[in-house]
Amino acid sequence: MLLFEKEKLSTLSLGGWQQDAFQLFESKMTDKTHKFPCIPATIGFKLNHFRYGFLSDPRSDQAADELAELLSMYGEQSQAFGKYTSLIAFFDTPPDIQKNYQVSDYRQLFWDVLSKVSSRDQEEWPSHIPTDPHHHVWEYCYAGEQYFMYCATPAHDRRQSRYFPYFIYAITPRWVLTEFNSNAQASAQLKTKIRERIEAYDEVGIHPDLQTYGSQDNYEWKQYFLNDDNTSTAESKCPFAHLHLKKQS
Repeated sequence: MLLFEKEKLSTLSLGGWQQDAFQLFESKMTDKTHKFPCIPATIGFKLNHFRYGFLSDPRSDQAADELAELLSMYGEQSQAFGKYTSLIAFFDTPPDIQKNYQVSDYRQLFWDVLSKVSSRDQEEWPSHIPTDPHHHVWEYCYAGEQYFMYCATPAHDRRQSRYFPYFIYAITPRWVLTEFNSNAQASAQLKTKIRERIEAYDEVGIHPDLQTYGSQDNYEWKQYFLNDDNTSTAESKCPFAHLHLKKQS
């Protein structure tokens, strides 16, 4: 499994869906008219701190194998990539998925892939992170590393900040976000600008599930996959919860 950087991708002749996906992503990150709301993401792209992977059809077990391998590689090296780093995982998204899948189908697919990946994790869940996703400091972990997960899909329409022509994950290490929040005044000002951009970028308001990590009313799992409107996730419990119960038994 290959972990790519932007500069190398620019010189490679990928061809096919991989080249199309990266070019569309580049356009989204660099659009000066419709500015992508997450300012740190646009900085990370510009500074070449991002790393990229191209994965198989997300319905396949092969895609889970590939993402597990990619996460292991990325987690071992991420601190050398820069303070704005994220792992961008593009999935091959065949026409039948693009034509037939609704937002709810992609949400189920998102959790299915994460569950498969976690079943391949050879390391113990970090002791300081609760195994219950309904705890306010729970977040996704793999190979001992903590991550914020972001998913975008071809089915999102009104919430353009979660739209992408291919099924895609953006995976950000917790240490990146901790450093971002280390200067309270600067991070507060930047969050205000991000929210202003979201309001301009999306046709719907800021989703009520977007909260601050660690606050009592925050649930990270609800932020990973947002609906196209402002309704909360249909599940009363995190779809990932059952996997932890299996691992503990």
